[in-house]
Parts: sequence; structure tokens; C-alpha cells
Amino acid sequence: MNHTSIARQAPASGTETLVADLLAFIAQPDATDDAFNALALRLFAHQFQHNVPFQRFCQQRGRTPRTVKSWADIPAVPINAFKDLTLSCVPPERCERVFMTSGTTRGDVKGRHYHPHLQVYDLSMTRNFDQRFMAGRDRVRMGILFPDEQLMPNSSLAHYLALALHDFGTPGSRYYLDANGLQLDALCATLAEVQASGEPLALLGASYSFVHLMDALQARGLQFKLPAGSRLLDTGGFKGQSREMDMDAFYDQLAATFGLPRSACINMYGMTELSTQFYDDGNAVLPAVKSGPHWIRSRLLDPLSGLEVPTGERGILAHCDLGNFNSVTTILTEDVGVAVAGGFLLLGRAQGAQAKGCSLAVDDFLRAAQSGAAA
Repeated sequence: MNHTSIARQAPASGTETLVADLLAFIAQPDATDDAFNALALRLFAHQFQHNVPFQRFCQQRGRTPRTVKSWADIPAVPINAFKDLTLSCVPPERCERVFMTSGTTRGDVKGRHYHPHLQVYDLSMTRNFDQRFMAGRDRVRMGILFPDEQLMPNSSLAHYLALALHDFGTPGSRYYLDANGLQLDALCATLAEVQASGEPLALLGASYSFVHLMDALQARGLQFKLPAGSRLLDTGGFKGQSREMDMDAFYDQLAATFGLPRSACINMYGMTELSTQFYDDGNAVLPAVKSGPHWIRSRLLDPLSGLEVPTGERGILAHCDLGNFNSVTTILTEDVGVAVAGGFLLLGRAQGAQAKGCSLAVDDFLRAAQSGAAA
């Protein structure tokens, strides 16, 4: 499928071959473990050379391009380091876009992910979205429950949803959330229209946007039965932007409100610090198995030692995302998971000793990155 992304710009000087090979790798239908490993090691060498804070951290760990032989040996950078340091292989002023975190964990302190251009991010998003959400369709009518890029220019989710609408939406697709809030009357009109016409509709947005929408519809005594082929995509959790909900109750209410099976309710797991997203195949059963495309791999780690936990045990998710060509390929999240056949189960945020371990991992990274080690 030849979708045209909304952002195109020549790669930054000095990385043209690497970026071209990365784009070709993403574009191919699959990849062997050896091919993934070879490209991960090239990216590691590039980032070790050009990303000084990362280089210092690796040196303290005794990890260099000479000693690292596998993608799994690349040191994982804690995501909170993106709030304290500039993790970029090129000067920030040369970057086309800076995506910023929501700042929910440390007030106004936001993590920053620098993108010299959006070629890689956009191809990663569109290839993966096509395979995991579109379910064989070329285009579908879309309703976006999130502000656009003009209102939120530093939001990776705003850009992600703009790509979805541009590359996969029909001409009737539109946003239903703007500076004045949820455009409920317009959305209700669309829901009634497609219910009558039989045209499938995809609603996409933050999880908390769906909570606000369901509450508003309930206040009006409204429910709909969307046509076969309709799908919902939520992401990001509630983040204090709406009432908290048990996830089983959330998907039950989504199914009841829109007349769809829970298997048509897809959750996307992504973050500002990544350039690639994970999806499940619906939420008929929780927790649903999350998985990613061939250019991202995940491990479950003990946050203090950085070592993998034994098979079947809970650990902190670490992702090696080849789409992160300009920052660091490998990040340590603060999310607990467990490996299962076909992917992993996402079990929530780290608590207790695991949360403390994540915090200490951040401290360890910052001490190393800000040290006087040779650049």
C-alpha cells in the first residue's frame, strides 16, 4: 500500500546512508533476527559517537561498539533522562520537530524527543498502523477525539493522529475536539448518520477523551450501534484528565455505548520517547497481548541491575526501537510487563521496589552522563 506521509524532508547531513537503510528495513515485510541485530549495532555505534551523554553512560557500563555484540547488550536509557538531558545526535536547533511529554509525573518538567526530520517516524507509524489497525481496508471514515497539531505542535499523539487521518481517512473524516472542547453535537450527528447509512467509522483518541465522550452521551441518554467494520482506538490511559476507570469497565462501557464487540476496541501502547507503537488485537480479554513490528524488540529487566528477569517473571519493559535513530535506540520504561507468546502483557506502572529501582536507574544514568568522562 503506497500511502504518502504528511511530512517529508531530506535526512540530516552525515546520516543519509543509515537513514536510507533504516527506511528500507521498515518498508520490508519482515526481518530476521540477524538483520535486526546488524542494524541495531550500526545505530548504537552512531549514537555512541554523536550522543555525548549516552556515550558517557555506556562507557561507565563498559559498553562500547567494540564490546556490544547484540542489540540486547545496548544499555537501556531510563525514559526520565529525556527530561533532564538533551539526547540527540544533532544539535536541537537542527531538528524539524520536538515531541514533548505531558509532564504528568514531574509537574511542568517535560521530556523532549528530538527529530531532525519525520521520515522515519512517519513510515514507522503508517506501516504499523496499516497492518495492525486498518484490518485490510485502504481507508475508513475517521473521527479524531484529540486536538490537532496546530493546537498541540509538540505532541507526538497529535502528529500520530494527523497521520492516521491524512493517510487512512476518507474525505468525511474530521476532528471532533478543538480549542472549545468536544464538538458533541457534530459528533452525535455523525454517529447517527453512519448508524443509518451502514458506513464503518473509526473513532481514535486518548483514553480520557473516550471517558468524557461516554459521560456526555450518557447524560443525553444516547447509545449507538456502529456498523460492522467500525473500530475504536484508545491510548494513553486517563492521566488525571478524566475520572479513573477499571479497564474492564472501560471496555464494557465502550462496547455498550457504540454497539461494538470489545474485540473491535484496540489499544495502542506508545510513548513520546519511542518512534514506534505497540498494538493489541482487541480487548475481549484483559490484559490483552501487545506486540510491535519487526523494527522494535522488547525485554523485561530488573531496573537496578539492567539484567533480564527469568522467563515468566514480571519486569520493567525495555524497548529497542530502531526508529529512534537520532536519540537512543533502547529505553527503559516505568511500565511493568510479563513476556507471553506473541508479545507481552502490560500490567501497569511500577510500584514499590520496582518504582524505586527505576528512580535509582535514572540517578545512575544522570551521574554517568554528566560526569567528566571523555566524549
